[in-house]
Amino acid sequence: MQSGVSLSESNSARLLVFRTLIYIVLVVLSLLAVIPVWLVLVNATRSSAEIRAGLSIIPSKSFGFNWRFINSRDTSILSGYKNSAIISFSSTALTVYFSMLTAYAIEVYDFKFKNTFRKIIYVLVLIPQQVSVMGFFAYMNKLGLVNSFVPLILPAVAAPASVFFAEQYLQTSLVKDLILSARIDGCGEFTIFHRVMMPMAKPGIFTLSILSLVSSWNNFFLPSLILTSKSKYTVPLVVKLLNGDAYRTELGAVYLGMGLSLLPVVVIYIFMSKQIVGGLTLGAVKE
Repeated sequence: MQSGVSLSESNSARLLVFRTLIYIVLVVLSLLAVIPVWLVLVNATRSSAEIRAGLSIIPSKSFGFNWRFINSRDTSILSGYKNSAIISFSSTALTVYFSMLTAYAIEVYDFKFKNTFRKIIYVLVLIPQQVSVMGFFAYMNKLGLVNSFVPLILPAVAAPASVFFAEQYLQTSLVKDLILSARIDGCGEFTIFHRVMMPMAKPGIFTLSILSLVSSWNNFFLPSLILTSKSKYTVPLVVKLLNGDAYRTELGAVYLGMGLSLLPVVVIYIFMSKQIVGGLTLGAVKE
């Protein structure tokens, strides 16, 4: 009897040690993720001299100067916010709708070369944007669409990574019996898509929207090639304007610009983290 009690106490002690180690690891990983962001926010309140003097975790008093410096450039951060919002929300709407429409067609309909089409999408996901960007730029230039938002919005209609995500999600969450029932009731295919499939896939749609919005908001490479007018610069490009030569760069203003560019992403995650995680995991198990 005493041996059984001792064994139980030993297992409890091991479990306690194991849980403690897990909590320590989680705390360390959380600090590694949070500290860089906090340092960016702190440096946004410091002057260049203070930043060059060394690290600090305590905010300073140069936020007002840094804000005025940002808005004294050729374009303001508020203009960058407006441009980024136009591009991000428009491209996200197109990406989510047409990606779900494509994934729905792949899952519901049987057509010739269906598997080949699916494999082509998988291959396109693996091809980096940089491989085709010069050809894309030359094509847009020939069409006279350089320095406009169109090349940054319309290509979102064909987003292989988003189609891949939507298709994988619908594989485990789509209830085809409901679609068959709707057809028997006389519903058209687009009616079924909008009134049956879209509500059914709402968590996946929500998650795909957040991921697409964040990706578009943080995009620097393609806008830097397409946009030539500073009045059309997005937030990442406005932040890039703050970098002068080694003797004129206001580091505090640069950090403030970086912090402002991160702000929408952080706010989205703080208020919508449960929906993001729920959308990613809901389709993991099929009943």
